Formats: sequence, structure tokens, C-alpha cells
Amino acid sequence: MKALMIVNGSAYGLDSTYNAIRLAASMSKRDGVEMTIFLMGDGVTAAVRGQKTPDGYYKLDRMLAGARRSGSEILCCGTCMDARGITDGMLLDGAQRSTMDELTDRTLEADKTLVF
Repeated sequence: MKALMIVNGSAYGLDSTYNAIRLAASMSKRDGVEMTIFLMGDGVTAAVRGQKTPDGYYKLDRMLAGARRSGSEILCCGTCMDARGITDGMLLDGAQRSTMDELTDRTLEADKTLVF
């Protein structure tokens, strides 16, 4: 099954972003699931490497890296990155700049699309 998770919320401050990435990571561990995580809007901030969070607080960069190791593809809206001053070099390993055309393709190919 091809699954697409679209995340719009900011990296920190919204439980929905945390829960979306938790669900995507869990789904990516299941046999037969091809997971694509598409970060757009403030969601692109979740893929910035080296974020410092308080001890005991969740770390989205580590969660995304875990999803990537489980086979998830992590795509970031290039227009959204540019609007926030995020460069390709600031992204986690395995996360990549993407486009609306690529999101359109992934949406049309997906068996399930979840939007957070």
C-alpha cells in the first residue's frame, strides 16, 4: 500500500505535527507500506537538522530519521523552504526539496492520504 502523510504544522508547539510523524514512523515499519512524508508550510521546519530541544522533549529530527531508516521518503516543499529561509544544506540526511508537481504525483499514486 502506498501511503502519503502531508504535514503542515510547525515543528514544535503543535501536537498534530508530533502525532503525524509518530503515525508515519509507525506505518513505515509495517510490511507492504510505502510511506511518503510530505512536509509543507511550517511543517518543513521539522526536517531542519540540529534543532535543540529541552531534555525530555520529543525530537522530530530523530523521529523523521527513524522513519527514513524504516523506508519512508521525506519530501519538503521547496517554495515553503524558500519562504522560511531553509536551504537544502539545512535539511536532515535523506530529506529532500520537492515541488507541488511531485506532491500531485504522490497524491494521485497514493492508496491513502492523511493530512495533518
